[in-house]
Amino acid sequence: MREAGADHAHPGGSADERALLRFLLFLGSGMTAAGEAVNEIQDHLIEVSAAYGQPHVRVAVFPTYLEIALEPGRAATLEPTRQLRGLLRLDQTAALYELLREARTGTVAPEEGSRRVLEIVDMKPRFGRWVTVLGHAVLTAGICLVLQPTWGDMVLAFLFGLLVGGLKLVGGRWPSVQLIMPVTVAFVVASVTFLLAGPGWADADLRAMIAPLVTFLPGAALTMSVVELSAGEMITGASRLVSGALQLMLLAFGITAATQVVHVPAAEQLIDSPQNLIGWWAPWLGVLVVGAGTYLYYSAPHRSLPWLLLVLGAAWIGQYLGNSIFGGYLSGFFGALAMTPVAYFVERRPSGPPALVSFLPAFWLLVPGALGLIGITEYLDRDSLAAAEDLLGTVWSMIAIALGVLCGYPVYRSLARSLGWITRPVADRAG
Repeated sequence: MREAGADHAHPGGSADERALLRFLLFLGSGMTAAGEAVNEIQDHLIEVSAAYGQPHVRVAVFPTYLEIALEPGRAATLEPTRQLRGLLRLDQTAALYELLREARTGTVAPEEGSRRVLEIVDMKPRFGRWVTVLGHAVLTAGICLVLQPTWGDMVLAFLFGLLVGGLKLVGGRWPSVQLIMPVTVAFVVASVTFLLAGPGWADADLRAMIAPLVTFLPGAALTMSVVELSAGEMITGASRLVSGALQLMLLAFGITAATQVVHVPAAEQLIDSPQNLIGWWAPWLGVLVVGAGTYLYYSAPHRSLPWLLLVLGAAWIGQYLGNSIFGGYLSGFFGALAMTPVAYFVERRPSGPPALVSFLPAFWLLVPGALGLIGITEYLDRDSLAAAEDLLGTVWSMIAIALGVLCGYPVYRSLARSLGWITRPVADRAG
């Protein structure tokens, strides 16, 4: 629970309490669906409540519901959030945070705010179905480029991207199917990869197999869980950590099931040397392609593509320099450390999307968990020592990225204060 300071009280008096409470509940549910850290959600709702004349609000955000009481000692109201959790696209997230900006100043009526939240949840994607599926294929090709593939990997990854994008589009209509989607997709993609690589029918290796599965990796969720745990939000942080770990296990189970049906080729057929298989420029081009694919597949806001590319570029350069100087385990830390201030600076631009919008694509470049999938395959090839090292590397990558975010936000605040950009109190992400 958190309480706003009395000095934030709105001079115009209190809004209708029931309408305000409903607006706060809907706004908090939307931010939960967008994947925001719970400590940030609580800070936002406290600030909004104070702007409407309720400076003593109590807020608690949990994995599947949130709880709000307008004053200490008053009955709290609960709102379930599991129906919305993790479902907002980037355009919906941007619209929600635009509404949040207005709510911070008390310029939108609570009834109007509640109506707009419901409209945001029901927003149609900016692009049609075929463009969305194509966007997933482009995103998959970009991730494959970052992994330094062969040309055969590129073609196969693009085709896998079309297949997985179509399966996601069909499976998204039924919530009960979404739970088994990671298993199904991992099984299909791994089976096809093993079938092609074994007899040598195509130049297929782990890069082509991993790329279409990256959008299932809970990189942002795992990183946010560490952020929440560092902020003392033990229940939500631990729950998000378990949920992300389960997602990884489902992917691993799908690959394992494929090995029971299809013969697994030797490790040397699945893992090639990662150096310059296409050219030194491939990963740099991959960053641009990931940005374009994300823009199409997740319906990013209008005019947000240049900003997405800027944050992606900052994350990639930070990771590249960190890997060159300190090695792979610290590369994720420096990538996150570089992208976090840039994402918040972008948020302050008139056409810049919210930081949460530009964060999510950047997490996929840092790819916490991709090493874990490679480790599963190496384990199946009876290289258990390499598998253990890769799986441990996944944990270190997740922690390194979370620490980079935690350290990057104070860096942004220090720079913003020195430039006179911060004029209102904002809770530190680390606190």
